[in-house]
Amino acid sequence: MTRIFGTDGVRGLANVELTAQLALDLGEAAARVLRKEVDDHRPLAVVGRDTRVSGHFLEGAVVAGLASAGVDVLLLGVVPTPGVAHLTDALDADLGVVLSASHNPMPDNGIKFLARGGVKLDDTHEDLIEAAMGEEWERPTGAAVGRVSAYETTHEEYVAHLVGTLDDPDGKPLAGLRIVLDCAHGAASVVGPKALEAAGATVITIGADPDGLNINEGCGSTHLDPLRAAVLEHGADAGFAVDGDADRCLAVDHAGRVVDGDQIMAILALALKGAGRLADDTLVATVMSNLGLVQAMAAAGVTVRQTGVGDRYVLEDMRAGGYTLGGEQSGHVILSQHATTGDGLLTTLHVLQRMVATGSSLAELAGVMTRLPQVLVNVGGVDRAGTDDLALVAAVAEAEAELGATGRVLLRPSGTEPLVRVMVEAPTAEQAEAVAHRLADVVRERLAL
Repeated sequence: MTRIFGTDGVRGLANVELTAQLALDLGEAAARVLRKEVDDHRPLAVVGRDTRVSGHFLEGAVVAGLASAGVDVLLLGVVPTPGVAHLTDALDADLGVVLSASHNPMPDNGIKFLARGGVKLDDTHEDLIEAAMGEEWERPTGAAVGRVSAYETTHEEYVAHLVGTLDDPDGKPLAGLRIVLDCAHGAASVVGPKALEAAGATVITIGADPDGLNINEGCGSTHLDPLRAAVLEHGADAGFAVDGDADRCLAVDHAGRVVDGDQIMAILALALKGAGRLADDTLVATVMSNLGLVQAMAAAGVTVRQTGVGDRYVLEDMRAGGYTLGGEQSGHVILSQHATTGDGLLTTLHVLQRMVATGSSLAELAGVMTRLPQVLVNVGGVDRAGTDDLALVAAVAEAEAELGATGRVLLRPSGTEPLVRVMVEAPTAEQAEAVAHRLADVVRERLAL
């Protein structure tokens, strides 16, 4: 049987792949696994969602499953994924549940479980939940069933947490900054502007009118043109865009130039290093991060550890080594002193704090690294398991010799599709394009299905 859980919970087209029945079954199974491990009190779960219209029925189904199996539930309402993670920990809950498909289009949705402390549920527990879904079980009755209630101060507590991570949080540390925030018509539509305003910034908000259908549609961190236009129109100091569940962010400077996740990590790494809070002077990134980040960090005395693609691999490496900063080029940045997952609003606040502390513009801060031209070619219809083909390996070696220390090559089989991804960085866009397409031709020739 195909594993239900993917790399970030259970996702699919709502009401086709991710049905109310599946949500109910997952809730019941998660509760039963949890009750086997919690025998000294009635388990407590917190449940939050993004703004997708399908979140209503999926929330109802998963909550019914949890409560019917004897777990008490607090409904957090619409809140970013990192907000659910924070409140799972702050409320001493045994389980957190997020209903969101993050940056995916509106018709999709997802269910993600968080363990005590607000950390991602490990593979072992996901496997236990899947196994429990097919088992016979005795349902509790009477007083043994769970209670469901609304948690009324979700937004206030999460905003207080975010602002409380800043230096001098009561002193309006971001006063004087004029910022555009694109909330992607998603989970940050209320708490995002509140957090920035509470920290003293003047906020122009766009993408903050969710109707259940418009999440991520032409806005947010996957569509930066509206943000760029708004920054220029309002003469803002900078702009930040989160995705539908606000676990990532990207930025634009005062001139509308994009500041990506690599540049954001560079800014924060130098801030933490200067404050003596960058553990082992190390940043954890993925193999997709630009070589310019690695070079800039080396010049600043910061080691860059590179993991496989995916925030789960970044998190695993950070926890294993006790590192305080990690993330991805996509803007999923993890500040482990303050959060257990990527948090777009937290990242925004700390980049803005760095602007104030240094008196520098976002453009000046981002200039610490120079992005090498990067070309990514997805080669379809090929055997993704064949990247060890000798002729292909030789072609890669030849390209690497050509680029030397000024660029790099990465061939990566897709984890979900019959694709091989060819990524090349080089001193010029023309050279990157030429090398990438040359290697893509070799992939097609050698690995065609």
